[in-house]
Amino acid sequence: MNRYLRHSGLAAKLRNVAVFKAWRDAVGIQLAARARPVRFEDGELEVQVKSAAHLQELVNFTGEQYRTNANLRLGSERIRRVVFRLER
Repeated sequence: MNRYLRHSGLAAKLRNVAVFKAWRDAVGIQLAARARPVRFEDGELEVQVKSAAHLQELVNFTGEQYRTNANLRLGSERIRRVVFRLER
């Protein structure tokens, strides 16, 4: 089973589930609906944001705090950087 998960790429995706959940828990239900994690690779979490106002707030004020809170939930510094992108 483990071999199948590794070869199919599912193992990496399942590891990302924990990161995505930690992000959602860190930002809360309401913001999680507007700032959705879409990719995690090499310590970088990409988050799509629904509005320019939320993007501005996350980039300039609260994004680093949420990254720190998500890492606390994970128990390690797995998320080294968060990149916010406006949803198209």
